[in-house]
Amino acid sequence: MIAMIYQMPIYLWLLAFGVGAGFLGSQYQNAHPGMGEMGRRGETGGVLPQSRSPEVQKSGNATNFIAAAVAQAIPAVVRIDRPAVFPLSSVAPQLPGGLFSPVSEAEELPEGSGEPGSGSGFLIGADGRILTNAHVVGMASVVQVQLDDGRVFPGTVVGRDALTDLAAVKIDATGLPTVRLGNSAHLVPGQWAIAIGNPLGLDRTVTAGIISATGRSSGEVGGEDLRVRFIQTDAAINPGNSGGPLLNQFGEAIGVNTAIRPEASGLGFAIPMETAMRIAHQLFERGWAEHPFLGIEMVNLTPETLPEIKAQVREDWTPPAQWGVLILAVLRDSPAHQAGLRPGDLIASIDGFTVNTAAEVQEIIDATAIGALLKVEILRQGKRQSIGVRPGPFPDALAD
Repeated sequence: MIAMIYQMPIYLWLLAFGVGAGFLGSQYQNAHPGMGEMGRRGETGGVLPQSRSPEVQKSGNATNFIAAAVAQAIPAVVRIDRPAVFPLSSVAPQLPGGLFSPVSEAEELPEGSGEPGSGSGFLIGADGRILTNAHVVGMASVVQVQLDDGRVFPGTVVGRDALTDLAAVKIDATGLPTVRLGNSAHLVPGQWAIAIGNPLGLDRTVTAGIISATGRSSGEVGGEDLRVRFIQTDAAINPGNSGGPLLNQFGEAIGVNTAIRPEASGLGFAIPMETAMRIAHQLFERGWAEHPFLGIEMVNLTPETLPEIKAQVREDWTPPAQWGVLILAVLRDSPAHQAGLRPGDLIASIDGFTVNTAAEVQEIIDATAIGALLKVEILRQGKRQSIGVRPGPFPDALAD
């Protein structure tokens, strides 16, 4: 009956129920130290100097800060063409209602049409390592990569991750320009955002706007299937921009452009750089990404959602509190089940950090390695209990 609950923000995380009937996990905590600047500061939690708006040059022929930021990054932005359209459903989860759609020129074409598709990407290694979206490369094993200087290379798709819509591509070249990696952990609404890509085949297109919001779940923007807390921006992100960098005012990549809501203008989304680099490290290292997994389904318990929960569960059910993160279901034989978590438990804190929303629970799990012990404090029948649980690897059988 729980599965019938609707009209409330039921969070189907990768640490909980996820793609289809799957139960999902979390992500690695640390980026590879050799993957650029992000490995040195973004993943270690270091606080960057306070951000400020760059001064705009006022002389007649001088560039402003947006042009200066673009000039730094654009040599490392690439166009990616794949030889044929492959079903996107086999690469990135199809989200309900068309409200939240990956952006790619190829997506407008019928599945299996055999027509080519294109998108964007950017170099994160001088040795030819490129980061892009999984739906840009589709199921292709080789794509065509065109550099900003006009050179064209075959690109090997080293790995792809459907749960974050990220892919790693490698070309055989050295001494290439790279995009400097910024820190997306401390972004705030109102900061500058600059998108670069190849929308509709128009190479080297630049759009600018601001950061509209951070920490958007895929559920908030129209679906529950992607393991990402999105950056929202009003910088125009159009078909073909997918996989290109979202820059800050200093020309540093703070995200990977990935999605729009087609029914609304001024809404674009990007994968935060911290998430992108955690996954990129794994893809380049071994060709696939591992996601920690608890096996629970959660919902934000509030006075507003309580009547709907009671209507579906039991009218005389009394919650342990009026606010919090309620466990709706636990997958049999999952790490959560083995640790003793039960439906109806209210998560009060994890490792001493008070949690009030499912989003906060997810963020903590995101920073937890597989096998690490988490101390989960719950309310059960009015009593507090502490349960230790170790996230396991996301089961391959649930990935399809």
